[in-house]
Amino acid sequence: MESLYTPWRAAYLAGEGEIVTGCLFCALAGRRDEDGLVVHRGVSVFAALNRYPYTNGHLMLAPFAHRGSLSAMSAAERHELVDLAATSEEVLTEAYRPHGFNHGLNIGRSAGAGVADHAHLHVVPRWEGDTNFMTVLGATRTIPEELSFTWEKLAAAFARRS
Repeated sequence: MESLYTPWRAAYLAGEGEIVTGCLFCALAGRRDEDGLVVHRGVSVFAALNRYPYTNGHLMLAPFAHRGSLSAMSAAERHELVDLAATSEEVLTEAYRPHGFNHGLNIGRSAGAGVADHAHLHVVPRWEGDTNFMTVLGATRTIPEELSFTWEKLAAAFARRS
């Protein structure tokens, strides 16, 4: 039997670790990039790694301003958000060579938003066959790369495009 060693998830599974009070995305925007896993800062939006990703390179894009929906964003914020999603596809393709992407906005708690009052767009790289027995039978995802390595790789890739 093969063992998957993922010690960085222990605090999450045990319900430990940092408790963020207030808005997660406002907190991320105010942190040092590496601490908040922020890989890109634009004029009005930023990209950060999901600390508990579905796959390697799982990004979350959000406006700096506390906005609960697309309709609450300015036209410039929406435009930059979509442009950043396109750039994210390019960066992730260069870094990981995925076969496709899921882009997702969950607006409001009833729509599945974990952070209901600060809209954010998930960009998730996907590969053919990436739903394996661990996900289907064990309700577990395997992420083969440490977040610190992913952060270094993607922050550098975004920086090369600026």
